[in-house]
Amino acid sequence: MGEAWIYAMIRLLIVDDSIFFRFAIRSIVEPDPEIEVIGEAVNGESAIEMTRKLRPDVITMDVEMPVLGGIEAVTRIMGETPRPIIMVSSYTQTGSSAAIQALRNGAVDIISKKSSMAELSLSQVNNELLEKVHYWGARKVPLISRQIEKKSVDTDNAREEEELKNGIEESETATSSEVTVAPAEPLDLVVVGISTGGPTALAKLLSSAGALSCPMVVAQHMPARFTASLAVHLTDWTGVNTVEGRHGLVLCAGEVVIAPGEKNLTILKDGRGQFVLRVREGPKTPYKPSADLLFMSAAAVAKSPVAVIMTGMGDDGVKGAKEFVKRNFPVLVQQPETCIVDGMPTAAIEAGVASRTLDIADIGKILANWSESLTIGSLGRE
Repeated sequence: MGEAWIYAMIRLLIVDDSIFFRFAIRSIVEPDPEIEVIGEAVNGESAIEMTRKLRPDVITMDVEMPVLGGIEAVTRIMGETPRPIIMVSSYTQTGSSAAIQALRNGAVDIISKKSSMAELSLSQVNNELLEKVHYWGARKVPLISRQIEKKSVDTDNAREEEELKNGIEESETATSSEVTVAPAEPLDLVVVGISTGGPTALAKLLSSAGALSCPMVVAQHMPARFTASLAVHLTDWTGVNTVEGRHGLVLCAGEVVIAPGEKNLTILKDGRGQFVLRVREGPKTPYKPSADLLFMSAAAVAKSPVAVIMTGMGDDGVKGAKEFVKRNFPVLVQQPETCIVDGMPTAAIEAGVASRTLDIADIGKILANWSESLTIGSLGRE
């Protein structure tokens, strides 16, 4: 008798008020022998009840639905029976804004319906959906309820206030695998590479760092249009002025610039010595926006920059961080155990480019210390 192989199926719950999109998602995942659709819900209320009963491994969640929308459903599911929830959002400003809020409330990822689904050009959505369902279905994600998370945030805030009184602690020194590097003068530029889990992590970073005395530019892996909503939400959540980048934008001290989704962004210096953004479609890179390209350009034009690598899949940022290491510029890396997805930080640590490995709050405090942080609202555009 031959060996019997037992596969752990990924049990998927589809939530969407549109019969067309429920059918489209089912048609994409059902041919996959490792994914089983265990149910379909037509609104958030139904999704909550089905999650309680069926205990899916992964949920795809529409944003705008009758009875109860996706934001409220995510909040309640994450408070009662936490599961990886992938938002499947319409390609509209309203839908994009709501999807960002859903990520803030505990969803793990976004897929854009945009025109490709509506026109039945499903190949891109097909690959993205299958990849993300497989990733989150196979991963034992350390999901926690919103109540527990709020308590944790309150505790973190109290700890941060105490540490700020005492300054940067010696406990933040590098591990044996790191080479501690500090800037020789106040920072003139901060560049950040981040992906899955980014909105919440960025909010915590900006809240901890405050408005810096230099610009910050962020390569957040995210579909186009969502990055504009992310910038608006980060401003609201943190009080730090955050904008979506555009070609030719002059960088201002105290301002955070989010690279536009699905486009690459680099930094140049103009004739007056100001940092200016260059936004373009190419070159072809595994990730857009590419943290590698952003980092390499920053290392080439800035006098005292720092690179930050945070939560996300893959290894984006490692090649660019090597340029920082060559020039003896610091690279701060989020502790892998504090990430929603630890791929990018782990890759940076294994490549030997991490100057320090810290939690998000400590990264923010060090940036503030190195850049001679100024009061929120005192910097930015006129």
